[in-house]
Amino acid sequence: MKAIFSPRLPPPAGHYSPAMQSGNTLFISGQLPINAEVTQPAGDLAAQAAVVFANIDALLEAAGTTNANLVNVQVYLADVALWPELNRLYAAWLGDHRPARTVVPCPALHYGALLEVSAVAAL
Repeated sequence: MKAIFSPRLPPPAGHYSPAMQSGNTLFISGQLPINAEVTQPAGDLAAQAAVVFANIDALLEAAGTTNANLVNVQVYLADVALWPELNRLYAAWLGDHRPARTVVPCPALHYGALLEVSAVAAL
C-alpha cells in the first residue's frame, strides 16, 4: 500500500491519508471544500463543489490517473434540496463518465460544508 498526497491539498488534520493506493485501486478519503488556498468552506454549492472536485482531481493526478477512472463516488450532502444542483455540477465535472454513486443527505458536515465527497478509482 502507498499513501498518496498532493501539494494542492493541506496536510490531513487527523490520523488518515488523503488517498491510499492498494494494488490497482485508489481509495480517496472524503474531500471537503478546503485546499491549500481555501481554508474554510465558502460560497454556494457550485463554489464548494469546484474545490472538492479539484481536490479529487489533484489526488487522482498524484496517483497517475484521471476522473475517467473513477468507479465509485460517495457524496454527503448537507441539504437534500441541493440534489438537483449537485447532479448538474457532478455531470459537468465528469461528462459522459458515470461511475457508481451514492448520495447521502445528512444534517451537518464538518466546518459547515455543504458537501463532502469520497471516491474509489481504478489505476
